[in-house]
Amino acid sequence: MWDEPFYRVRRDGYEICFVPNAGVPLDEIDDVDMWVIFKDGRRWSGTIYTLDVVQRTMDRWQQTGESLDGKFFYVWDGLIVRDRGIPAMVEVVDHLVRSGEYESVFRDVGRAEDGDD
Repeated sequence: MWDEPFYRVRRDGYEICFVPNAGVPLDEIDDVDMWVIFKDGRRWSGTIYTLDVVQRTMDRWQQTGESLDGKFFYVWDGLIVRDRGIPAMVEVVDHLVRSGEYESVFRDVGRAEDGDD
């Protein structure tokens, strides 16, 4: 559901909160910041990229000289997925939450304070 500027996907015990670029259809999103927010206030943040975004970025860096001429790509709380679109990303995040792997993939940003969203 839209909660401008966020797109929220509610689950039993948590929600996934995406910040998609304005005007991009949800099934075409290929690079997005997001949070997993649990009912108890715990929050985990990350950025999800598709393989295509990583490839384009590294190709650009090869021309600009960044990251040793595009030879590497890293982000601390980044997740690379094969398929674009919020639905495909939700499937992956749901899996990470069920398996507990979200704690290794995303960044713990602490508990939400009362009144925070």
